[in-house]
Amino acid sequence: MILQVLASIIPIVFLIVLGFFLHEKKYLSKGLDKNLTFLVMNIALPASVFLSVVDNLTIKTLEELAKPLLIGMIAFAANYLLSYFLMRVVRVPRGRRGVFLNTIVNANTIFIGMPLNQALFGSQAVSYFLVYYVLNTVSTWTVGSVLIARDGRTEQAGGGKINLKQILSPPILGLLLAIPVLLFGLSLPKPVISSLSYLGSLVTPLSLLYIGIVLSEAGLKSVRFDKDTLVALLGKFILSPALMACALLFAGRFGITVPVLLRNTMIVQAAVPALTVLPILAGDADGDVEYATNVVVTSTILFVIVIPIVMTFLK
Repeated sequence: MILQVLASIIPIVFLIVLGFFLHEKKYLSKGLDKNLTFLVMNIALPASVFLSVVDNLTIKTLEELAKPLLIGMIAFAANYLLSYFLMRVVRVPRGRRGVFLNTIVNANTIFIGMPLNQALFGSQAVSYFLVYYVLNTVSTWTVGSVLIARDGRTEQAGGGKINLKQILSPPILGLLLAIPVLLFGLSLPKPVISSLSYLGSLVTPLSLLYIGIVLSEAGLKSVRFDKDTLVALLGKFILSPALMACALLFAGRFGITVPVLLRNTMIVQAAVPALTVLPILAGDADGDVEYATNVVVTSTILFVIVIPIVMTFLK
């Protein structure tokens, strides 16, 4: 069973290592990570989301996804509350608190969660991934970004305003554009579908290469495991998936149907590493950028070990 999980993880690890190696050897120029971010976020991922919704969802399944959204909202809310309590117990200093909470609650669904979900569960789990993606995006750019902005070490913090532009990100717009196609039963021309398919297929390889580049630029020698980092990692890889599992379990006890694929997708996504934008958000708010970079790098490295354990537990 462990070997089956590892077989799914190996291609992911290979592409990450390839990106790391190519950047270390200077075959990939500095700044390419920004180009990949733009390409994936603004072109490839919206195309992939749009086509996935059109191909895999129906009006009936859209109605069925309302309940998983509610379950996820409850899990996210509980995660924020318990993470805040944990932050107080550990006495995380100002400048790190917002990053600490975001590390535990929110996940890197785009560059790790999406390719990981496709590798583990295939295209049939896309609709369930989109549920988590919507929850994670709204959480990140409302509560999450506000917590970081208000945690600055000086008065020059970002003000803690909700970023509507980030909530209505290109992938979310791709989702919103796909819904009218479903509602009105529109048929897209074959050339359009083929073009979107080609663009969507870029998401996984480019995302994984991007992670390798980020790890290379951050530098593995900078990795530290201080108290605040260790507790944040434990919260990310234990508390977050455990809370999601509990929410799904109680939903089943109250008569809400929880398909196995939904359960697996939501729990695995809850264990996905920290957001790569945390250092940027921390920098804007005059927070602890080094700490933010450290939790991103360490959680990204450790996920290779954590995900097989989570999958073994689920099976």
